[in-house]
Amino acid sequence: MLRATLSKRLGKFTLDCTIEAAPGQPLVIVGESGSGKTTMLRLLAGLDRPDTGRIELGGEVWFDGDADAFLPAYTRPIGYLSQGYSLFPHLDALGNVAFGLRAKGVAKRAARERAVALLERLGIGALADRRPSQLSGGEQQRVALARALVLEPRLLLLDEPLSALDVETRHAVRGELRQLLATLSCVTIFVTHSPVEALVFGERIVVLERGRVAQVGDRTALLTQPRSRYVATLLGLNLLPGRVVERHPSGSATLRTARGLVTVMEAAPGDDLFVAVSPEQVMLSVEPPVGSARNVFLGTIEELVPEPPFGERVRVVLGPRPPFVVVVTAAAARDLELSIGRQVHAAFKATSVVAYA
Repeated sequence: MLRATLSKRLGKFTLDCTIEAAPGQPLVIVGESGSGKTTMLRLLAGLDRPDTGRIELGGEVWFDGDADAFLPAYTRPIGYLSQGYSLFPHLDALGNVAFGLRAKGVAKRAARERAVALLERLGIGALADRRPSQLSGGEQQRVALARALVLEPRLLLLDEPLSALDVETRHAVRGELRQLLATLSCVTIFVTHSPVEALVFGERIVVLERGRVAQVGDRTALLTQPRSRYVATLLGLNLLPGRVVERHPSGSATLRTARGLVTVMEAAPGDDLFVAVSPEQVMLSVEPPVGSARNVFLGTIEELVPEPPFGERVRVVLGPRPPFVVVVTAAAARDLELSIGRQVHAAFKATSVVAYA
């Protein structure tokens, strides 16, 4: 079991988080650029030293700020796969994989045998004599992963391992990598900026936002109850944190949010809740709406973006901040004469939103 409490200040940015990860079950860290993901990996690897905190793996202390204990990177049993793979261009695939073993004093023949076995396991044994420039992006990724695994690490750190691949290759490699990680007995930390990858690889997912843990849970919790605006946006939801100002005898409740009052049919207990609204459940009108919709926001159009594949729907982003997203048909956008800077009313029913603690 990995247990880590990490605090590190870098200029105006501060990483301050606690994570736990068990062997054989990849822990996915998801967050946008600048949230502190790579900083966390560098602290776990020993490439940077935390200001305060503690890192412990399987009962062995790698860092303890109170005791002034710090295990250098070269002594930590880790495998590290960086975004760019960092393969040695002058070595073939076999030489790249065997390099770490040779550096640790393993005999040349034994190092080559272990490297060949791992390349075979990853399905690229026939490419052992090729240099990185002769390999595709997916093949380079497998070589880099083999180099990280050949040392039999107790902790495997993967920093955006699919980001260097083109879209087609990424889809093909994703499934293979997921199957491979499920067979490993070490602790694996998988860092990504993509919620889709987080859902594919993570039984347990940590959402990192501005250096803090915003949410921890399984993929179901991430999908149904996002607690980070970043994740909610990429999953296609509007997220409005709010405070309950009134509970009604019918069981409904009214919350005050950054965009105004929101009424929901059912609300979890508690004063501070999250409200999730699907953009498809929101109606736009130029005039104040008349009807059963109990929630109405007045906003100014900041973006109009046709959605793929054919532009039959239009994504409308309303300001002022925080942004509120509505999806309408292209025909409706034309009929309403929507344009950047125009004020419109966004309305949605209380039955179409979810409020949770």
